[in-house]
Amino acid sequence: MAGEKISSRAQDYSQWYLDIVNRAGLAENSDVRGCMVIKPHGYAIWERIQRALDKMFKDTGHVNAYFPLFIPKSFLAKEEQMAAGFAKECAVITHYRLKAIPGKGVEVDPDAKLDEELIVRPTSETIIWHTYKNWIQSYRDLPLLINQWANVVRWEMRTRLFLRTAEFLWQEGHTAHATEAEAEEETHKMLEVYREFAEEWMAMPVLTGVKSEGQKFPGAVYTLCIEAMMQDRKALQAGTSHFLGQNFAKAFNVQFQSKEGKLEYAWATSWGVSTRLIGGLIMTHSDDQGLVVPPRLAPIHVVICPIGKNPEEQKATSEVADKLAADLVALPRDAFYGYDTMTVKVDRDFEKSPGFRFNEWELKGVPVRVEIGPKDLASNACVLARRDQPGKEGKLMGVPLAEAVTRIDALLREIQNKLFEKAKAFRDANMHQIDSYEEFKKKIEAPGGFFLAHWDGTKETEDKIAEETKATIRCIPFNLGKEEGKCMVTGNPSKQRVVFAKSY
Repeated sequence: MAGEKISSRAQDYSQWYLDIVNRAGLAENSDVRGCMVIKPHGYAIWERIQRALDKMFKDTGHVNAYFPLFIPKSFLAKEEQMAAGFAKECAVITHYRLKAIPGKGVEVDPDAKLDEELIVRPTSETIIWHTYKNWIQSYRDLPLLINQWANVVRWEMRTRLFLRTAEFLWQEGHTAHATEAEAEEETHKMLEVYREFAEEWMAMPVLTGVKSEGQKFPGAVYTLCIEAMMQDRKALQAGTSHFLGQNFAKAFNVQFQSKEGKLEYAWATSWGVSTRLIGGLIMTHSDDQGLVVPPRLAPIHVVICPIGKNPEEQKATSEVADKLAADLVALPRDAFYGYDTMTVKVDRDFEKSPGFRFNEWELKGVPVRVEIGPKDLASNACVLARRDQPGKEGKLMGVPLAEAVTRIDALLREIQNKLFEKAKAFRDANMHQIDSYEEFKKKIEAPGGFFLAHWDGTKETEDKIAEETKATIRCIPFNLGKEEGKCMVTGNPSKQRVVFAKSY
């Protein structure tokens, strides 16, 4: 697998992405339509994502719980916007039993039909707010700050590994508050958590803003989002935070007694990110040599490759490799590594050539590779190779072994920063201010990117642009401010520019 050539990003971006996923050992298609098998290396990245985010959630006062996978159909119907928004994506369970047919296998037992169909959760607002009715009686029960790590099912017709699958893993926060102001503060706070995670852990710069009415979450009053630019200049919605108002509290009659003794409906939020973040990580940083993983999320931070042609050389270089690995793991824990130890792998597979081993770890995206051969031992030195700069330019030759630990630690931190700076420079270079719809229609095809344009605020215009160009409003950004202008399509007044892009 490691020896197979990866397709060029420039020539076939879609195939390049799939090659990375497959050949870096991240995931593969399942025999179940639209579903994926997340392989150990891919799941290890997801575990790093989970660990970092889970700490951030708990640091902001949230706790984890778990709710049922199956939702009665009547629950979904209680919130009209949600019912309409998810109806076409729902997987439905109608029977609860099979029966064996001799010589023919099994078939659905027609006598085992459910009294009420069950929906395999596409999202959990309905089942959770049905539960909250029993948990919330008084203002003293609020705020209720709950997160769930779970799998969900949305019956997507066109799927792509990590980016869009029928089943995927995610976290979904669901909170209840006594006041509108508290709920809105929570909505913005969790978006900031996502922004911080995306930029400081994934090294992926994002725009923050509000979704248009046409793009908001079904059942939300408004939706906030983080939007990232991939290397093909398309947008990826990397996370969302929804202010739900009192919609779900009213749908499920969740009331509490206020300090004044009045019955009031609770205020709600929900927010989530999913395994599509791994797809975003791939498309933000990887290259034609394989996967590139930001050090803070890397399952393996450092791989040490001892080299030797005979048993004596192999033994000598392995001993030095083991000593270096132990010294790296013994470094004081800090926030950069998520207060975990540095993860170090010693690759002593001497049956494979050094070149093959180097290429294999490069393909898997390990941030730093250490090479120790007999000549290096003779000079008490080693070679450091950084993954973000493949080839000779990324190699540091003759690094003294006595300095290797501090040099490697510093290098990992430098790589993290450089990856973010590179991605941000690319994003900023491909953001364009535009006023002409004709020019927009040409440039959205090539070179593509994020386009800041005036829009008259109507769904009709938004739909027209999407139909004619396949571009959508990614967000109404927070940081642009107001700017009077004219809609690029209709010429009608506009109060600010919004971000248009093609997206995943």
